Amino acid sequence: MGLDVSRIRETIAAGKAVLGIELGSTRIKAVLVDETNAPIASGAHDWENQLVDGIWTYSLDAIWTGLQDSYAKLAEDVKKTYDVELTNLAAIGFSAMMHGYMPFDKDGKLLVPFRTWRNTITEEASDVLSEKFNFHIPQRWTIAHLYQAILNGEEHVKDIVFVSTLAEYLHWQLTGEKVAGVGEASGMFPIDTATKDYNEQMVQKFDELVAPKGFGWKLREIFPKVLVAGDDAGRLTAEGAKLLDVSGKLQAGIPLCPPEGDAGTGMAATNSVAVRTGNVSAGTSVFGMIVLEKDLSKPYEAIDIVTTPAGHQVAMVHCNNCTSDLNAWVGIFREFSEAFGIEVDMNKLFGTLYNKALEGDADCGGLLAYNYFSGEHITGFNEGRPLFVRKPDSKFNLANFMRVNLFTSLGALKVGFDILLKNEDVKIDKIYGHGGLFKTKGVGQGILAAALNSPVSVMETAGEGGAWGIALLASYMVNKADGETLDQFLADKVFGGSAGSEMQPNPADVAGFDAFIERYKAGLPIERAAVEALR
Repeated sequence: MGLDVSRIRETIAAGKAVLGIELGSTRIKAVLVDETNAPIASGAHDWENQLVDGIWTYSLDAIWTGLQDSYAKLAEDVKKTYDVELTNLAAIGFSAMMHGYMPFDKDGKLLVPFRTWRNTITEEASDVLSEKFNFHIPQRWTIAHLYQAILNGEEHVKDIVFVSTLAEYLHWQLTGEKVAGVGEASGMFPIDTATKDYNEQMVQKFDELVAPKGFGWKLREIFPKVLVAGDDAGRLTAEGAKLLDVSGKLQAGIPLCPPEGDAGTGMAATNSVAVRTGNVSAGTSVFGMIVLEKDLSKPYEAIDIVTTPAGHQVAMVHCNNCTSDLNAWVGIFREFSEAFGIEVDMNKLFGTLYNKALEGDADCGGLLAYNYFSGEHITGFNEGRPLFVRKPDSKFNLANFMRVNLFTSLGALKVGFDILLKNEDVKIDKIYGHGGLFKTKGVGQGILAAALNSPVSVMETAGEGGAWGIALLASYMVNKADGETLDQFLADKVFGGSAGSEMQPNPADVAGFDAFIERYKAGLPIERAAVEALR
């Protein structure tokens, strides 16, 4: 970066840099990019949700304090690195964790505390709407929260004039515009990919369903207007500029792109918005997405249907558990080493143990493990118990032990993806992997390739995350050529033809993972017994 300091200083001073800010579940991150879409500065603020009266939430104070702190740290980074003040920008984009429920009254007052995606309190609404629409409505979706509040007879519903998610709320406060990017909107209510708008038939069904309640609103009146990537979504107002930058240096009038969800920004950050591409994000939890060529034949409870920021249909498999149990076992090996007086570097320990898994039998030697710290809806569990089990004649050694724990971290994902790949014959040209599971070169990547029987690529830039993804979407809005699609812009102007490092699936590993997953599905009653017995 040192060589480019003077050029970057000029870019920032001329107001040509683009800002992206994403509010994730544990971190709020701001990323500034230059005209080449490369990150040039960042700022972050750590935060945590609170459980208040049985509801997972973040307070409005925490939202604004965190947003202002992450921006202030970004501005400080700019000043320190380039010796220039951040006063103007080419564009801004906001994203946040998807779903949830923020209802407001006519005075702009939040009627109940923000209900985040993490709450599982809308089962009745989810079931009724899924049946009514013949479309799977997950519990975390905004429409499920709204309908559950109606079923509960909550007083506030009659006073609603606007319902939003977190990203849309911030965008509204900073621009005055009540809008949503289509990817974000697809986590509120089903989208018709032909119109790139809420599914009109389902909107009418919902309005008819709640009509007997006599509310003074219809769904479209209280939900944000849907926009697609590249659309102008308003400008930073003078009040908005002061809200974001408490120092008062940031100018008003900066254009904003449509606010997006973290799924959409993950797609942008991994160059997986084109049809037949997908991405898997694997860390504490794991989710995978594939951009579909055509509709699925029927709804599946294990599959969420959302869209790319450009409005193409995406099948999403979301699992609660991934690396937590694997990390716990690595922690045991660290304790073992320390008991012998050997201090180990954790990166080296992870790398050594992960690579050991490559020496194991293709099917893990008959071992079985479940990584269920919490419930897993794909396999029908409301709670979980981490579990390792083997038969007396299983091949129990370190290589197979590490291998089975890596395999099971993708077990529920494999069950969901098999619906797409085997039941629905969905075609994948390429999957991009990002997250902690892929840090040890070639191990998690090869195992994911085996699980999905698909080539898997990992990019150097995948670690930049969703804040960079929303910065790219803001850059697309102001820098796209006439007729240039989002996938063209990302391929040509961001990733420059770089496909990252690709691994093809090893046929022996594919067969091994298939054998493991049959054992995994057959053993689910063992996991259920553990949940029942260990209270």
